Amino acid sequence: MSNADNQIIITVSGKDKVGIVAGVSNKLLQYNVNIEDIKQTIMQDNFVMMMLCDIEKLEVSFKDFKDAMLALGEELGMEIWVQKKDIFDKMHTV
Repeated sequence: MSNADNQIIITVSGKDKVGIVAGVSNKLLQYNVNIEDIKQTIMQDNFVMMMLCDIEKLEVSFKDFKDAMLALGEELGMEIWVQKKDIFDKMHTV
């Protein structure tokens, strides 16, 4: 398991279509980001995926990576959110 400082959560959602997982996975490969866990589902024709990833070997700034993922979301016609895991955890603690 990776260091918590290097863990991020990526959330992808939008209208289901072919190529979403491949597009996101290929972009993560391009940035040397490791997928540690992945969950996905289809809810009434909407695709929803959450990924726990490790950015320890990321060779660009987190901001540049996040911007690239947001641009990918636009290309795919999907919403993509990228958050550091510790911030994600704090936001979802009641």
